[in-house]
Amino acid sequence: MNVNSALNLALVVARGGSKSIPRKNLAPLAGRPLIVWTIEAALRCPGLDRVIVSTDDAEIASVSRAHGAEAPFLRPADLARDDTPTLPVVIHALRWLADQEGYVPEHVMLLQPTSPLRTSEDIAGVLDLAEERRADSVISVSEASTHPHLAKRITAEGLLVDFMDHPAVERRQDLEPVYALNGAIYLAKRSLLLEKQSFYGKVTYPYVMPLERSIDVDTPWDLQLCDLMLREMYGRG
Repeated sequence: MNVNSALNLALVVARGGSKSIPRKNLAPLAGRPLIVWTIEAALRCPGLDRVIVSTDDAEIASVSRAHGAEAPFLRPADLARDDTPTLPVVIHALRWLADQEGYVPEHVMLLQPTSPLRTSEDIAGVLDLAEERRADSVISVSEASTHPHLAKRITAEGLLVDFMDHPAVERRQDLEPVYALNGAIYLAKRSLLLEKQSFYGKVTYPYVMPLERSIDVDTPWDLQLCDLMLREMYGRG
């Protein structure tokens, strides 16, 4: 069975609290709440059969439903703290859907609302890559903005030294490309998530996204930058 003939769940995780930006997932962004950009991108991808929001917040659930997503449950408060990892939230959603609805997707795609520049084409590209490579999982990355060979540290004596030992390279363009997780898309088999509690399997492939679609909204500046880019992209005044 290939990935596009399987049941593919998109799970959007969005808690009500946020330290950096109050009510971040509902923050206005180019004329609509932040979370809506992710919901609409997922709904435009025909390879996904359901788009479900996991949240502890009734307002987020209501806004999500109003824009076409499902929010069939509110997750427990102990899974919505500042220090709650993402994987327990994903596992909770999968078990709730299996127990309450008998819904057992083959693949689960985690979409975080803080990546509003991710497109439906990116989502489809991840699904296609998983099908072509028969992957256990596919994770989006972008080229690292700072190469680790160029990173420095300050010693206890106040000296500036290389962060890591490496062969001398005179030109940046001679460095091997390195990539960083951009947080936009995680796809994995449901069986992998339940058995290993990880998005990393034996066969995990990267989906490379450009830096301009890889901004993760963590600060007010990130939000403002995304607002400017989206208004430019979609002609919003």
